[in-house]
Amino acid sequence: MTSGDDSLRLVFWGTCDLGKPRNRILMQGLRENGVEVIECHTQVWHDIEDKSRLRRPGARLRYGWRWFSAYPNLLWRYLRLPKHDLVMVGYLGQFDVLLIRPLAWLRRVPLIWDTFLSLYDTVVDDRALVSARHPLAYLLYAWEWLALRMPELILTDTRAHGRFFAERFGAKPTRIVRVLVGAEPRAFMPSARGTRPLPKSRPYRVLFYGQFIPLHGMDVIARAMHLCADEDISWDVIGDGQQTEQFRALLEHYAPTDLTWTPWVPYETLIRHIHAADLCLGIFGTSDKAARVIPNKVYQVVAAGRALITADTPAARELLSPGPGVILVPSGDPEALAQAIREMRQRCPLAAAAQLAGLATQITPRIVVRELVERLPQLCDARRAMVLP
Repeated sequence: MTSGDDSLRLVFWGTCDLGKPRNRILMQGLRENGVEVIECHTQVWHDIEDKSRLRRPGARLRYGWRWFSAYPNLLWRYLRLPKHDLVMVGYLGQFDVLLIRPLAWLRRVPLIWDTFLSLYDTVVDDRALVSARHPLAYLLYAWEWLALRMPELILTDTRAHGRFFAERFGAKPTRIVRVLVGAEPRAFMPSARGTRPLPKSRPYRVLFYGQFIPLHGMDVIARAMHLCADEDISWDVIGDGQQTEQFRALLEHYAPTDLTWTPWVPYETLIRHIHAADLCLGIFGTSDKAARVIPNKVYQVVAAGRALITADTPAARELLSPGPGVILVPSGDPEALAQAIREMRQRCPLAAAAQLAGLATQITPRIVVRELVERLPQLCDARRAMVLP
């Protein structure tokens, strides 16, 4: 080991968006497991939540220049770092992993990449921003295929997603490690209000928040609102994104009576909306990607101790089981969602809180990276064996 004791020293390198909980949770979890993490990073995306909304040429040029101009300094900073055992690239890192690969090889350290999501799958299959026959689609596929061959270890958020990378891009399953997304406990603490019975004098509060992307199933949520029109429910919607106009048109058609729609709230205040809700909604889209991921909101809602309804998918089953605080419904089914909302309203808050508290212990940063941490010494030993004379 390089630091004089039994701890590992890892460099977290690149231009990944530290505004995304995934990257912060990875670093926190590694540190809580005794790994020394050195940050060699430039924040490029701090003021843009949904990169697919960069539609104006001027904005694309500005962010593109900010991104590419960061690399000369980043590469120079990496070469000047003290001796270390590993390099990790966070997401989005499709370009970062290509650039750091030669320098990691030069310094004889293994490279880890948190793929987290496929850029090709997101742009082409899930969000349908370009067709599969568009030249950009071919370029994205080739780029990602090459990037997946750079690291010694690939991180994915679910086993279902790991199978996707193996089947679609030919990534070796033995090089793939699942690291659940998890939640930041300090940001999403449970509220004692969740264990108290619901007062009969106010509506039942249902919350959805997200970036309005296809896998969220905004049409399913809007139709479920209509089906619950007589249920005395107060709807709290937070979000904006690709499907905003479609969602707005559905709301105008169905005209829910008790709805508050806020385009955006700061991450730090999101917990207030979660605690104010009696029930939070996950995702309900029918895309292949929706079946492979467990979104941030699921972990955050569980950590906050709020009741949850989300789609019953292979990925969801890696973490969730139906119980007092969790209902899983068929994807794309507004009738099933509406019925689940009615059913959850009748359940015991104490029993729900007990189930959610048990789940919350499984998604802390320290726990979700444990499988990865167990692989790191083996990864370092394999690299040393390759470079020793």
